[in-house]
Formats: sequence, structure tokens, C-alpha cells
Amino acid sequence: MPEMLEIEAYRRAAEPVLGRTVSSVHAPDEWYAKGDTTTDQLRAVLTGVTVTGLRRIGKLMLVDTDGPVLGLRYGMTGRILVDEAAPIEALEYSSDRNDPAWDRFGVDFSGGGSLVIRDPRRLGGVELDPDESKLGPDAAAVTRTPFGAIVSGSSAPLKARLMDQAKLAGLGNLLVDETLFRAGLAPDRRANSLADEEISRLHRTMRRTIMVLGERGGSHTGDLQPARVRGGLCPRDGAELNRADVGGRTTYWCSQHQH
Repeated sequence: MPEMLEIEAYRRAAEPVLGRTVSSVHAPDEWYAKGDTTTDQLRAVLTGVTVTGLRRIGKLMLVDTDGPVLGLRYGMTGRILVDEAAPIEALEYSSDRNDPAWDRFGVDFSGGGSLVIRDPRRLGGVELDPDESKLGPDAAAVTRTPFGAIVSGSSAPLKARLMDQAKLAGLGNLLVDETLFRAGLAPDRRANSLADEEISRLHRTMRRTIMVLGERGGSHTGDLQPARVRGGLCPRDGAELNRADVGGRTTYWCSQHQH
């Protein structure tokens, strides 16, 4: 499932399209156009623009042009293909098939080449000039003081608070479970119950987890990941993992060392 690490890989893979001009737009699915954007607008407004930049905020990839900003969201199963090549061949919890019928949006460029979103479950979307202010600070860049205010400002379960993209952008199910596993904190604990030392530990652990898993190749490469099955055992102490729905997502954690 694409989280901030996968979106960053997509952004880097798209760098060859910088400076290219869009010659045509493939937008067959009205459902995939989000906000006030329509497929007719996508075709009319993007044709002829030149790509001037590529950015990422959390899980949102932003394609800057000499016209509008194009926002790309990938949901749980969306992958990017640049010039028909995919930087990530398969995603956790998605189909192993590679079917062009799942191409929900794409652009062709003058002189050749393309950028396509292939999304089996249609959970992503595209939007013109998305409101970037709706997102919190990126989890890879947020510093300790604002991070502390984010965590302590809610009585929601800690995992739910960390996954609230309006407060902290980028973390998904796998990254949060891995971070809390490493930090020794329970996902169902109230966020505002953490002491200052625990918030500092969580912040350090989150930043390091993002770095380490990014170097390994993605959100699915965590130490906890192989044990995220029914009856799985904690990789640290061998205790059977708890499994429950926390913040609307299936969550695994250790009752022995996560408190």
C-alpha cells in the first residue's frame, strides 16, 4: 500500500518528465477526478502544459506545471508508470496482476513518453490545484515542538492521531505500526496521555523508522511486518501479538513491551 515512502519513490521516478510538454490526457473515469475537478477539465486544462516541478507532501504527489498544479493520490493500490516502467512492481495487499485496464489516468508527452496511474481498486484520484493547506506537516520533516503539539492535542487513540493526514501527513498503517513497535508504545493509548519523554522518543523513532525503511525499499520492509498475521509473535520478545481495529485499520502490537 503506498505510504509516504512509496510516494517519494514515485516522485523520484517521475523526474524524467521534468521539462516535457503534455500532448494528450487519458482520463476515462469520472470517479477518479476529485474535488471540483472533472475529466473534461483535466483534458482541456492539462493539454499543452509543461511540467516544471515535482513535489510530495505526505501521500500527495504534486506535479507543478506552467498552468495548474496536478495532485496525484494513489490510495491503497495505485502505482505510477513512467515511460511504461514502474518503480514499484507490486504493492502489499494489492493484486499481483499488471492489467492496463486499471489505468485510471495518464498523460502522453510531445516527443514520446507517458505518465500513468494504474490502480486496481480505484481508491486514488487526481485533482487540479488541490488545497495543500488541508494537510499537516510532512512526517519526515516535522520537528519535535510541533510534533508534540500534534500528539498532545487529542484524546484519540495514538495510532489514529498519527494517521490523521490533516494533522501529520504521510504515515499509513504499516509505518505507524512499525514506529510504535520500535518506540514501545501501544496504538490504542490516548494520544494526550504521553509524557514529554515518550513524545520525544516517539518523534525520534518515527524519523528513524522513515529513514531506515526508506533505505530498505518501502513501508512493507519493517521488522514487525513478517509477524503481522493472526497468531504472529513479537519479533522482539516472542509474545503473541495483539490484533484489533484501531483508528479504522487492522493493527498489530505487543502487549509485553508496548504500553
